[in-house]
Amino acid sequence: MPDSYETVSYDQKSERVVQITLKRPDALNAFNEELRRDLLDALCSASAAPDARAVVLTGEGRAFCAGADIKDIGQTRVVEDVLNAEYGAFLSVLRSMEKPVIAAINGPAAGIGMTLALSCDLRVMADDAYLMSAFANIGLVPDGGLSWILTQQLGYARAYEAAIEAQKIPAARALELGLVNRVAGGGDTLNEALEWAEGLAARAPIALGLTKRAFRAAAEDGVKNAAAYEAALQRIAIASDDCKEGVAAVLGKRAASFKGR
Repeated sequence: MPDSYETVSYDQKSERVVQITLKRPDALNAFNEELRRDLLDALCSASAAPDARAVVLTGEGRAFCAGADIKDIGQTRVVEDVLNAEYGAFLSVLRSMEKPVIAAINGPAAGIGMTLALSCDLRVMADDAYLMSAFANIGLVPDGGLSWILTQQLGYARAYEAAIEAQKIPAARALELGLVNRVAGGGDTLNEALEWAEGLAARAPIALGLTKRAFRAAAEDGVKNAAAYEAALQRIAIASDDCKEGVAAVLGKRAASFKGR
């Protein structure tokens, strides 16, 4: 069992299932530096745990993950480095661990939170939750590989529309589009994900791991390149006046006035 974290809980729910919970509910589980670090460590621990055969990832409170903490956007660190070294690190572990990871999307999954949810192997979504590529609202571009994921799932036209319109994709529509596997009502999202994980944990773990390796290799040949390219573009976007205006508008709870510079 790993050491306790400030922003993540790591729970051995049964002999073979681990639950990892993002734990910044007051910030809708938005990512700051500590959460990025804690999630990476928790995922590495789950990947290395010999008894863990399946992982469930969820959020505490009313959101799965609201994306990056807007208070951190535009800080002095180079965004391209943060995306590649920190976000890229935990997303890589999630995608490469040879255990199924099920996202229990208990509430909104926006921005990099949407990327996180869609990077999991399987997804159970609450019937009142939604997915949202929210980047355009603050003058940014999708990151973490979301441009690749959405294009693969939706095709170029629908993916581009979802990104530039920052559309909320409700659970029923997400299921219809194939973005999630199941929709759960009545607050049963986590329980359904845990039950699914238990069923998978009873299967042959070597076969599950090798199958994940095979399907990830077949599906994700371009995701690393996409994530790196997004990071380079994000460095340009985050330096723009439009991004500064978008962040100020969100913090000030007003409509943004973008000038294209």
